[in-house]
Amino acid sequence: MTLPGKKPLIIIIGLALIIAVYFFTKQPKFVDVEIVTLEQGEVRATVSNTRVGTVKACRRAYLAPATGGQVAELHVKEGDNVKQNQLLLEIWNKDLKAQVKLQDAQIRANRASAEQACQLGAGAEREADRALRLQKFDHIISEEQVDIKATGARAKRASCTAALEAIAVSQANRDAVQAAVERTLVLAPFDGTVAEINAELGEFITPSPPGIPTLPAIDLLDVSCLYVSAPIDEVDAPQIKTGMSACVSLDAFTDKRCSGTVSRIAPYVLEKEKQARTVEVEVKLTDPKDLKGLLPGYSADIEVLLSSKPQALRVPAEAVLENNRVLVMRADGLLEERSFKPGLVNWNAVEVLSGLNVGDKVVLSVGREGVAAGAYARVQK
Repeated sequence: MTLPGKKPLIIIIGLALIIAVYFFTKQPKFVDVEIVTLEQGEVRATVSNTRVGTVKACRRAYLAPATGGQVAELHVKEGDNVKQNQLLLEIWNKDLKAQVKLQDAQIRANRASAEQACQLGAGAEREADRALRLQKFDHIISEEQVDIKATGARAKRASCTAALEAIAVSQANRDAVQAAVERTLVLAPFDGTVAEINAELGEFITPSPPGIPTLPAIDLLDVSCLYVSAPIDEVDAPQIKTGMSACVSLDAFTDKRCSGTVSRIAPYVLEKEKQARTVEVEVKLTDPKDLKGLLPGYSADIEVLLSSKPQALRVPAEAVLENNRVLVMRADGLLEERSFKPGLVNWNAVEVLSGLNVGDKVVLSVGREGVAAGAYARVQK
């Protein structure tokens, strides 16, 4: 049995509880969000590669002798710095060198024979001239004798000419043998560094058969000049021009290297995959500091600068929804959706031409559950 004085108190407490529950359920639920306050700064429109690029040497030569044979001399080792035309490797060629010496001796003999023949020819011509004068003025000798002397002089002059031609033939033979010797030599085509040697003393090596590549005897690199070659999507490639500035990022280093310049754009599209067609773009680094520590073969990415604005209202790219929309948090925490007109775009930021203002609080965590227009939010600490 309830006492008469307590009944109104119970009713009042019940009503208070009902009212409290009502207001509690009607209060908006807040979601935690990350925000960024819009401000002005530099915005750069850039284009990056679709697949990883590679650091390459401006000059690289895979060297091998032009003829097969046994390695007789190996004049360098891996890591050596060499000069242009320096002898690197030599195939056994003693027989060819002996032929060169033989041809040198033959040239000397032919020159001596030519000297003798030409001296005899000159003497015969002088004797023929004297005979002609004696027959013409003094009539001491007959015309027949004069003719014999002249014919002999011409014959000896022809012998002189033949001897001189024999010298030319022997010199040509020597050149042919010397060319055969040079086919057994591997010379450095430029100043560089020996990266790899795939030959050993006494080993028999042969040139690569047509269409069947084999390991080169010597891999020579010019590491004084390096560039990055990277594939750019065919959609982005038309915007790139030679001379544009570019930055290079490497997995092996933390800092970007931004002294790059676009030095070459391939005049064709690569079709390595049916759905991924790319254009190869080369970026050359010019600052010696940026070249320090680089090695051919490093993986690298390029970022080509198309245009930039030093002072522009910008919004982080991760905050932008489809069709250039963002969520803006009002002072009371309500999230509202706004559209804006974009300008320059890169992977990090989008320029705002209109639709947003400096100081707007834009939501970064747009993919979080419950974050949508009409919801109430609070800034995550």
